[in-house]
Amino acid sequence: MLSTKPEKEPLGEYVMLNITDLLGGPARRARGTRPVVVWNITGACGLRCLHCYSKAGAADERELSTDEALAAIDGLSDYGVHALIFSGGDPLERSDLMELVSHASKRSLKAAISTSGVTLDTETAKRLKDAGASYIGVSLEGDEEANDAIRGKGSFRRALEGIRASVRTGIPTGSRLTLTRLNIGGLPFIFRLVEEEGVGRLYFSHLVYSGRGRRKDAPGNAETRRAVDSIIGAAVDFLERSVPSEIVTGSNEADGVCLYLKTRDHDPAMAQSIYAGLVTRGGNTSGVGICSIDREGFVHPDQFWSTHSFGNVRERPFGEIWEGNDALKTALRKRTGLIKGRCAACIHFDACNGNSRQRALAETGDPFGEDPACYLTDAEVFGRRR
Repeated sequence: MLSTKPEKEPLGEYVMLNITDLLGGPARRARGTRPVVVWNITGACGLRCLHCYSKAGAADERELSTDEALAAIDGLSDYGVHALIFSGGDPLERSDLMELVSHASKRSLKAAISTSGVTLDTETAKRLKDAGASYIGVSLEGDEEANDAIRGKGSFRRALEGIRASVRTGIPTGSRLTLTRLNIGGLPFIFRLVEEEGVGRLYFSHLVYSGRGRRKDAPGNAETRRAVDSIIGAAVDFLERSVPSEIVTGSNEADGVCLYLKTRDHDPAMAQSIYAGLVTRGGNTSGVGICSIDREGFVHPDQFWSTHSFGNVRERPFGEIWEGNDALKTALRKRTGLIKGRCAACIHFDACNGNSRQRALAETGDPFGEDPACYLTDAEVFGRRR
């Protein structure tokens, strides 16, 4: 059994599938009692990425003020939230970001930064580290040609310099890529880059149909399956060579089932351990183990889901919102019996929990329809697990 694992970053445990962790040994990662919170704290961003779920571009006068943001952080801490991801837009566009990160850290929140990286330099990375940021994730969509086609001309080189600046400070650093039809054929480049640059985490996100992201921009399911196979292969390779970079995926729970199926024939014991870890983890966690706060303070099931709000942190503390009565929130937490289509009949439902409800909503108009991005075959969905 593979056992080499890099030092782990504590954020995102209920948000992302850590392939390296599952391959490295028994995984028993149950949902926490408090959600990971993704805070899209501003709409400002110097880029106009083709797949941006928040349609970022310009700041909005309705964004939370510094005092309101500090009060919201107090509410998160009082409720016992342990992980807060500052996102956007680009959170580096907020002039008060250091103050907010520092306050979150003092209130015992693990504060991560999700940024385009194009304005991240060594001084800024050091200031973030000194403020208490525990992690910096920078978006890089593949090689220069693919990245600049998606994120804008010149953004590759600037983001790469941002990654290097973060790595130099010693702060845990990750590179993020959203799988689209424009970059899915170039994954070997990103595997090499994170190894050469000493990046500790490589995160692949599947496209969710939200904001500027549309299904037409997503790769086909057969292409996605091949890409996930190569991602799993890279994780195995990194483990075998003790490369200190972990590989994780997000926004498609079929990845965990794919990992299980690929392992089952040659190592049944590991496969069962992987599957047990997937079931314990519980699959998709929108409205359960993750939520988002938008730039105006509205709380949503996740960062992709802007059409429904549970409440606003300007009006009530986060804990009251999260514990309050909301029909959609209740349904997301007890979705068995509500899910329709292939997802309802899938033998892997306990490991997947119906996958992305936002993709289902965007495609079918029903938040409990089937997820069109599930790339498992009918035999894998409806057949016997063992």
